[in-house]
Amino acid sequence: MDLGIPELTDEQIEAVSGLAENAARKQIFSQVKQKQVETLTITVEAEGSKPVSFTVEVYLTLYPEVKGVKEKALVDEAVKAAFEAIEKYLRKLT
Repeated sequence: MDLGIPELTDEQIEAVSGLAENAARKQIFSQVKQKQVETLTITVEAEGSKPVSFTVEVYLTLYPEVKGVKEKALVDEAVKAAFEAIEKYLRKLT
């Protein structure tokens, strides 16, 4: 099914990937302080051209002294925020 989204240029893929990464990072830091995060790696990959498929991976480790925060829930929310940013960007192109 063609959603009417044009083939993305390399610049557009880079832009949407950056937006997705920033959205994920913003979501995490809205829940925990930066100094509570031991490791945070966000990867956004695009495959194909038409249709383009995005993969978002978020790896998060909080310091052991951080209590009452579920890392998996934070990661899930960050991935969701990233895909919402991707969708919003792509809708502007149609």
